[in-house]
Amino acid sequence: MARAAIMWVRPTESTHRVTTLELFFDLVFVFAFTQVTRQMTDDPTVVGAARGLVLMALLWGAWSAYAWLGNQARADEGVVRVAFVGAMFAMFVAALTIPESFADLPGGLYAPLVFAVCYTAVRLGHLVCHFVAAGGDAGERRQLLLTGAPITVACALLVVGGALGPPRQTVLWTLAVVVSYGGVWFSGTAGWRLPSPGHFADRHGLILIVALGESLIAIGTGVATQPISVPVVVGSVLGFSVAVSLWWLYFDVVAHVAEGVLHRVPEAERAALARTSYSYLHFLIVVPVIFIAVGLEKVLEHASDATAHELAEPLTGVPLVCLYAGVAVHLLGHIAFRRREVGAWNAERGVAAVLLLLLLPVAWRLPALASLGVVAALLAALVSYELLHFWQFRDRVRHSPDPLADIAQLICGPGADLGRRHRR
Repeated sequence: MARAAIMWVRPTESTHRVTTLELFFDLVFVFAFTQVTRQMTDDPTVVGAARGLVLMALLWGAWSAYAWLGNQARADEGVVRVAFVGAMFAMFVAALTIPESFADLPGGLYAPLVFAVCYTAVRLGHLVCHFVAAGGDAGERRQLLLTGAPITVACALLVVGGALGPPRQTVLWTLAVVVSYGGVWFSGTAGWRLPSPGHFADRHGLILIVALGESLIAIGTGVATQPISVPVVVGSVLGFSVAVSLWWLYFDVVAHVAEGVLHRVPEAERAALARTSYSYLHFLIVVPVIFIAVGLEKVLEHASDATAHELAEPLTGVPLVCLYAGVAVHLLGHIAFRRREVGAWNAERGVAAVLLLLLLPVAWRLPALASLGVVAALLAALVSYELLHFWQFRDRVRHSPDPLADIAQLICGPGADLGRRHRR
């Protein structure tokens, strides 16, 4: 009876929502994201940023795989619970190694190899559990075998790279990311199932909250060892304003629209839309927030440590690029997400992204707090413009009994059907 209880799989239904175990699972990724931020702030160079991007791509791939699994079967029941808990243990150990993942410290275990082995356990454990959870669905099991091939190759590259160490490690781990993402994309979505659109949308909204939480942690880390002062208060308020604006831009309207589209799209096309819009395009929305956190932490370090930095000293180099380009890429991710979901562009966010990139050379010469103030002001202006200019649209999206029908008419014209658009 005990064995039967462990092996039991409880399929989800269309009304399924996020479980507490999945929220607990995300806490491990909070720690992992914090570790990546630490790794990049300790090595604020182009190489350090590139390594941070590779690590974030690996973490995103692992998290995304378990988001699909939790949509297929309840994460807090039977064998799926065992898989989630096991993945949490392995990922927690992997996260511990992140600061040493490209530069092992003397003594102890070899961190790059420990990371690679633990990460491999997370990914292969998912494949095995998802195969069991698929039950008698031959199409989904076939899809898992197709997807499992590039994932296994990518994990092998990680282990070999981890054993060899730099510089070959960087090349092999980058290749592992390319093989993983490319292989999953080209394996298609014919066998994937997405029974609960609401759950899937919630999972991705919650991981964005996790990333935004990391930006707040970065603000606190930047001033943790310094006394409170006016520059610290100003910098903290500006940094928090950036986080609030990023939250607003996604959750005020975008999250409602996206979930509605997932519900409305025909079931046969739902997995393809979910893969592109969430598993891939949300990489451009979530991951830049971690880079923004690096910029925020460095700005607060400049503002708080009067012995190491003058208040008029500019923030330059990779941390400034992380801040400005991070926000720009985040906004471009919103544009691509909206285009895929409803077939429309968002010119306002595009203009804001371009302005940030054009202002980067100017910010290079501004005091660090002023450069952060420019980002905060631009995002606040964008939020205010959309709130005032599209207030009717916003009200209908948030409060209409059939918001998706209203969205279709407002964006695509009278008689438009967003569900039918995805059948083409």
